[in-house]
Amino acid sequence: MSTPQLLMIEDDIRLAQMVGEYLTQSGFGFTHAADGASGLEQLQQRSPDLVILDLMLPDTDGLEVCRRIRALPNGLAKVSVLMLTAKGDPMDRIIGLEIGADDYLPKPFEPRELLARIRAVLRRRGETAADASAPSVLRFGSLEIDRNARTVTVGGEPADLTSYQFDLLVAMAERAGRVLTRDQIMEAVRGRELEAFDRSIDVHMGRIRAAIEVDAKNPKRILTVRGVGYVFAKQQD
Repeated sequence: MSTPQLLMIEDDIRLAQMVGEYLTQSGFGFTHAADGASGLEQLQQRSPDLVILDLMLPDTDGLEVCRRIRALPNGLAKVSVLMLTAKGDPMDRIIGLEIGADDYLPKPFEPRELLARIRAVLRRRGETAADASAPSVLRFGSLEIDRNARTVTVGGEPADLTSYQFDLLVAMAERAGRVLTRDQIMEAVRGRELEAFDRSIDVHMGRIRAAIEVDAKNPKRILTVRGVGYVFAKQQD
C-alpha cells in the first residue's frame, strides 16, 4: 500500500516543520511550500493526495490558490484540499467551501485534529463503491452518478464537484426519497463531526445544486425540507 502524500502550503516555517514531523511520524509523505506560486508548482510536479492550504499567504490568498487548483488540467483539479482558516471568521470558511475546499480547520489547531481531518478526507476519497453488489452507475433521469469513476454527468455533460461533494451526492442518491437531517447526511459519509451551528453542509448542498440542477434556485433533485434537512427526489427528468 503506497504512502499517502501531503503538500502543505504555509508561510509559517515553524508551524510547517512541526506539522511535517508529526504527519511523517503518522505515516504520511510530506512536502512544504512557503507561498502559493511554489505550492502550485510542487502540486503539478508531485501530484499529492491532499493539500493543506493556509488562507493567508505572502504572494496571494489561499482562496485564489484553491481556485487555481480547481482549474488545473489532467486530473490535478480533483486533489483533496483542507484549508486552514482564521478562527472566528466563518465567511472565509464558507467561501473556501464554495470554491472547492473539501474541509477546513481553524487556527490554532491541535495536530491530532489535523491528522483526524486528513484521514477523514482521504478515507472519503478512497471509498468507491464499497458494496460490490450495488450498481456502479446510479441513474435519475438525465443525471448519472458513476461510483467507480467518481464522475457525475447531467444530460451527458460533466458536473464539477469536489470529492466530498461527490460523496454527499452519492449518500443522498442511495437514500432517494428519504428525508435526511444534516447530521444523518454527514454521518453517511463518515466525515468530521458537526460543530455547533456549523452550516457547511448547506454550502456544499448549494454547490451540488449549482452543478446538477437546471435551476439551482428552483431545485428539483435535492429538495429542502424546512426545519429538518434535505431529500433527494426519486423521480427526476
